[in-house]
Amino acid sequence: MNIYDKAHELARAIKESGEVTDIAAALKLVEADPESSRMLNNFRSGQQELQERMMAGEMPAQEEIEKMEKLFEVLNLNLGIRRLFEAERRLSVIIEDVNKIISGSLEHLYGADV
Repeated sequence: MNIYDKAHELARAIKESGEVTDIAAALKLVEADPESSRMLNNFRSGQQELQERMMAGEMPAQEEIEKMEKLFEVLNLNLGIRRLFEAERRLSVIIEDVNKIISGSLEHLYGADV
C-alpha cells in the first residue's frame, strides 16, 4: 500500500463529496448576488485579518470579536450565505474526523495525546 496513493484517493473522495458540491452550489448563489458577495468578502477579509493578528500573538479587542460575531449573525440571515456556511461547517467536520482517524493511527506510538 502506498500512503501517497491513498492520500490522493482521499483527496478525490473529498473533492467529489456532497459537501463540496453543496459548497460550490452555495458559492454560485452568493456570487450571483453582488450585495451578498460583497458582504461575504468583507466578512472573510475581516476574519482573516483577525486570525493573522492572533497568530502573530496580538489578541484583538473584545469589541472587534463581538463585531465579527454580530456580522456573522447578520450574514446568517442571508439564505445563500447561511447555506454556504452550513456546507463549509459540514466539510470542516469531515476533515476534522479524518484528522482524528489519522492521529488515532499513531496513538500506539505516542499515546492518546496525539
